[in-house]
Amino acid sequence: MENKGFGENFTWGCATASYQIEGAAREDGKGPSIWDMMCRWEGKIFNRDTGDTACDHYHRYAEDVGIMRDLGLGAYRFSISWPRVLPEGTGRVNEKGLAFYDRLVDALLEGGVTPYATLFHWDYPYELFCRGGWLNSDSPLWFAEYADVIVDRLGDRVKHWMTMNEPQCFLGFGHVTGTHAPGLKLDWAEYLRATHHALLAHGRAAQAIRVRSGDTAMIGWAPVGVVRMPASDSAESVELARRAMFAMEKKDFWVNSWFMDPVFLGKYPEDGLKAFGSAAPDVRAGDMDIISTPVDFLGLNIYNGQTIESNGSGGWRAVEKAPGHALTNFHWPVTPGCLYWGPKFLHERYGKPIVITENGLSSTDWVHTDGQVHDPSRIDFLRRYLRELRRAKNDGVDVRGYFQWSLLDNFEWAEGYKHRFGLVHIDYGTFKRTPKDSATWYKEVIASNGTAL
Repeated sequence: MENKGFGENFTWGCATASYQIEGAAREDGKGPSIWDMMCRWEGKIFNRDTGDTACDHYHRYAEDVGIMRDLGLGAYRFSISWPRVLPEGTGRVNEKGLAFYDRLVDALLEGGVTPYATLFHWDYPYELFCRGGWLNSDSPLWFAEYADVIVDRLGDRVKHWMTMNEPQCFLGFGHVTGTHAPGLKLDWAEYLRATHHALLAHGRAAQAIRVRSGDTAMIGWAPVGVVRMPASDSAESVELARRAMFAMEKKDFWVNSWFMDPVFLGKYPEDGLKAFGSAAPDVRAGDMDIISTPVDFLGLNIYNGQTIESNGSGGWRAVEKAPGHALTNFHWPVTPGCLYWGPKFLHERYGKPIVITENGLSSTDWVHTDGQVHDPSRIDFLRRYLRELRRAKNDGVDVRGYFQWSLLDNFEWAEGYKHRFGLVHIDYGTFKRTPKDSATWYKEVIASNGTAL
């Protein structure tokens, strides 16, 4: 089984996000985003870092595409900056902003790298935030207008689309905890209103892509996969973990079913409606038909999972971790089994092909005295996780692709430049790119289609 690799037509790629790498925050007519806003706020971003220049990908995209080509990437997942294309969020189109993505897509195709475009990866237009942002009932229509502009321009060449990235994060961290842009701390009723509008925006964008690209388009989205893993392989333990993956026993934004059931099953989960009670959003006639517009795949961002066990009274509890358990630099636990159980449980429930749209780690990386970046912990981490994903595929889970996060070290949101997730080291003073040892290793994995793991 281990030598089977990942089968034919498996997609190997890397992922990035516009605000985290592009820079050029105020160049060529780009409008401000809520992250430009938050970077101005005292004490919100580590070390007062900003995305003003980031990795300078806006000017160095050709070099970065050359790195992708050298790595043998089959695909590149990037996001488009909404305010770079529509500076006010709606209305006036910024031709220079669109032209940048033209150049990027053309360079990718010339290099033999398939573009996977994400319409929204958190850099919401500031001008629309000032009009209520996701709380405004017109926000799904604003997003649909933006989708129309992008697909009309790029749809002749881009055939793989994701509507939005990690709604659990940009809604929960941005509207409940206030740790991410736009920095709001709302009550549950307002948060759920914003969530419902974001789900409607996903559906309207999926409709726009289908209308403008037809049946040739492959459409998905990329929520967080919140993974629960069984403590053993017994049928009872597996079933307990499966139930825990989708249960909502309390008000929470760090869940699967509240975001995925409407998209794939056309309804909010009953236990979620019960948990939220009177705070639950007003669902109007036709809303769920829009939200559940058919899509082609489920993208999953999975970094870790939680092992659970019976609590002795019909429920479950987290298995206590051993002292000194493995942690990444972000203090996330190292749990390779999440790339087996997450895709397995989510594929069983929703029946859609799975694409791992993000997976990786923050590690301690710097340029060594020999001029190279040695990151053995990243190689070991990815080997362990990819072996589990291969096991899932060999056990019948319809896994179509894997996108490592990330191609480049980048601006890590509220953490600034503290964390390095990339296969390629970035010197933020000179913008020099130095592929790490893990980049060479990943190239070999791709060439072997995963048999080299």
